[in-house]
Amino acid sequence: MFELSADHEDFRRVVRDFAEREVAPHVAQWDKDHYFPTELVPKMGELGLFGLVVPEEYGGSDGDFTSLCVAIEELGRVDQGIGITLQAGVGLGINPILTYGTAEQKEQWLPALVEGKALAGFGLTEPDAGSDAGATKTRAKLEDGQWVVNGAKAFITNSGSSITSVVTVTARTGDRPDGKPEISSIMVPNGTPGFTVEPQYNKLGWHCSDTHGLTFENCKVPEGNLLGERGKGFAQFLKTLDDGRIAISALACGMAVRMLEESVAYSKTRLAFGQPIGVNQGVSFKIADMYVFVEAARALTYKAAWLKDEMHAGRRSMQEVKTAASAAKVYSTEAAVTATRLAVQIFGGNGFMEEYPVARFYRDGKILEIGEGTSEVQRMLIARSLGIPGN
Repeated sequence: MFELSADHEDFRRVVRDFAEREVAPHVAQWDKDHYFPTELVPKMGELGLFGLVVPEEYGGSDGDFTSLCVAIEELGRVDQGIGITLQAGVGLGINPILTYGTAEQKEQWLPALVEGKALAGFGLTEPDAGSDAGATKTRAKLEDGQWVVNGAKAFITNSGSSITSVVTVTARTGDRPDGKPEISSIMVPNGTPGFTVEPQYNKLGWHCSDTHGLTFENCKVPEGNLLGERGKGFAQFLKTLDDGRIAISALACGMAVRMLEESVAYSKTRLAFGQPIGVNQGVSFKIADMYVFVEAARALTYKAAWLKDEMHAGRRSMQEVKTAASAAKVYSTEAAVTATRLAVQIFGGNGFMEEYPVARFYRDGKILEIGEGTSEVQRMLIARSLGIPGN
């Protein structure tokens, strides 16, 4: 059975110390200003966070996926926007290049991404194509040795910062024999003519995260910017999301842990009717529920991460990982969102005030149930894995 090793727990303490020192003192102001702290990214790179699963030849530590989840959880415990910066930076930026890129593409892009000197995005979602990614309308036509890209993407993380170097986008590059669209992945460097980064979204939460819409108008990139095999973009994206769902689960664990910690501390110090509010079962039972959420979410998340590492070693199947990822994602994210609601209730009026972190986490929480595949999609995938007809 899986368990976190002593090395994992030692690493957790290193990342927690970093988050408390480099993020916690500033995050309230960053959140208020909707500020993406690009100056923090190289510090994360120096700590080795972006290179955890990257081979040493590209500057990484060739570590396991579980370590990445530990780092995401610990950053997410302090701020979800910073946590998603790492999750997307590795899972959606680095991982597709590492998994499907040519030797030349890896050598060109990975070292700077691992060092935190650059960020990369992954453009999948469109204004009219989210969960239905097969409805992709962005097109790329091969002309005179160049891909000419036209279309739009929506809600793309790490896509428009001053250090963003490249965005990989899915596009229709033709039609398959069965009439369905042929979807491929194409790398578009930042600053390419015809590639426009739209203004930062005015988001409910994740204010410290860089998120933009992208448009492409006769945007030309070399034929060699195709990532992986032509027509395999849809399969690549599905594989990328499997890993991402486990990582989002780790982010949700960080949120649930923080809500538990904040609620326990507040229940001991906030007085009502001359005694700490924690003596009331209406409060203590909510906190007990949060503890259960944390334990169950962590168990599902780190089991899925362990299975991912075991699959990499050839000891587990892809289907086991896919189902475990969906189970972890749907439970952990819904538990985290519920934990924020309970925490705000425990804090009462103070929970509605922005100077208390539970308010920020309450705003940040909802997107966890949507990004990387909605809760409804996860339930559909779990049902399908059980052989239930119609799924």
